[in-house]
Amino acid sequence: MDSKYKEYQGLNLTQVAEEVGEFWKENDIFHKSLKNREGNEPFVFYEGPPSANGMPGIHHMISRAIKDIFCRYKTLKGKYVARKAGWDTHGLPIEIAVEKTLGITKEDIGKKITVEEYNKACRTEVMKYKDRWDELTVKMGYWVDLDDPYITFDNKYIETVWYLLSKLYEKGLLYKGYTIQPYSPAAGTGLSNHELNQPGCYRDVKDTTVTAQFKVVRDDRSAKLFAEDDTELFCLAWTTTPWTLPSNTALAVGAKITYVRVRTFNIYSGKPVTVILAKDRLNAYFNPKAADLDLESYKPGDKLVPYRITDEFSGTELEGIRYEQLIPFVKPMGDAFRVVTGDFVTTEDGTGIVHIAPTFGADDDRVAKASGIAPLILIDKEGERKPMVDLKGRFYRIEDLD
Repeated sequence: MDSKYKEYQGLNLTQVAEEVGEFWKENDIFHKSLKNREGNEPFVFYEGPPSANGMPGIHHMISRAIKDIFCRYKTLKGKYVARKAGWDTHGLPIEIAVEKTLGITKEDIGKKITVEEYNKACRTEVMKYKDRWDELTVKMGYWVDLDDPYITFDNKYIETVWYLLSKLYEKGLLYKGYTIQPYSPAAGTGLSNHELNQPGCYRDVKDTTVTAQFKVVRDDRSAKLFAEDDTELFCLAWTTTPWTLPSNTALAVGAKITYVRVRTFNIYSGKPVTVILAKDRLNAYFNPKAADLDLESYKPGDKLVPYRITDEFSGTELEGIRYEQLIPFVKPMGDAFRVVTGDFVTTEDGTGIVHIAPTFGADDDRVAKASGIAPLILIDKEGERKPMVDLKGRFYRIEDLD
C-alpha cells in the first residue's frame, strides 16, 4: 500500500528535521498554509521582537518554539495566521556598543561625530547579527514572515506609537507618576531591567555596610517603649547602601516580628545606650557570652560588651512611633520620620528594622506611598524632581574619603 509519508528504519531526529525543513522550503509550505486560508478569521500574531545586535541563545529558541505551537494550532483550526516578524532596536545597548566601537562618549556627539553619522552607525550596529537570526529561524522551523518585518527604528513604527499614545492621552488614560528605576549617569536615562542585565552593566562589589541609630521621639505614642530610667532610645537599622541614609524618611518593621529593648553600651563611644532590634537578630549584634555580665562593671574598650534585655514588643506596637531625622538638613514636603510596617521585612540579616529611602528603593517607594510617607527630594531650577545622589555616577569607597 502506498503511503504519503516516508518511512524510516531508525530514529535520526537531525536527519528528519533537515528533510522536513528542505521539503517546506522547496514547496513553500508556510506561504501555502496562508494562501489556502485567505479570507478566514484571522489570528493576529506579532513577534515579540528580538534584538539583532546580539547572537541568539537557547532561551530564544525555547520561547520561539512556544510561540510557534500556538500559531500552528490556530492555523490547524482554520485561522489565517500571518505571523509578522519584528526587530527591537532599543537604544541604550546599541548606543553603548557604538560609542565603544567609535571610541567616543555621549558628549562627543555633535562635536567629533555628527548626529547623522552617529544614527547611521547605530542603525548598522542594531542589525549586526540579523543574518544569523534569519538562519536560526529557518533552521529551527519557526514560521514567521521575515520578508516584511516591523522594525522599531522605522519612522512608520515610531509615528504609530506616538499616534496611539496621543489617543490614550485624549481619552484621559495617561497620567504622570514616579517610579524607582536604575539610572545610567553616562546615558542620562533610566534603565530597564533588560538593559541592566546586559553583560558588563552590573557587577557585585564588596562595600561597607552601616547600622544606624535612629533616636525615638518621646511622646504619648512612644512612652510605653521607654523604661523608667531610659533618657534616650534608639531603633537600630542596617543598610547596604549607606549613601541613601541622608534620604531616609521612614523605618519599616515586620508586623509579626518580635522586637527587644536592649540596654547596653555604644561600642565606639563607650556611652550607655538603649536600643531596639529584632529578637531573632540579637546574637548577630551582641555576644551571648556577655549576656550575664554586670552592666556596672563595663569599661570602655572591654572586648565583651554587656547587655540586658529589658522588654519585648511586637512589630505592630512599634508602628507609628516617630524618630528624629538622622541627618537634619533638608526637610521632606510631607509626613516623614515614622515607623511603618512592611511585608518585605525579614530577620535573615540586618536588625529586623529596615531603613526606608523612597527615592532609591522600589520596596521603599511602595511602602512609603501606602503609609503616606513623603520622599526626600530636591527640586532643581527647572522644577524637576531629583533624588539626592551624584548624577555624574561617581563612586566613592569609604576608605577613599576624608
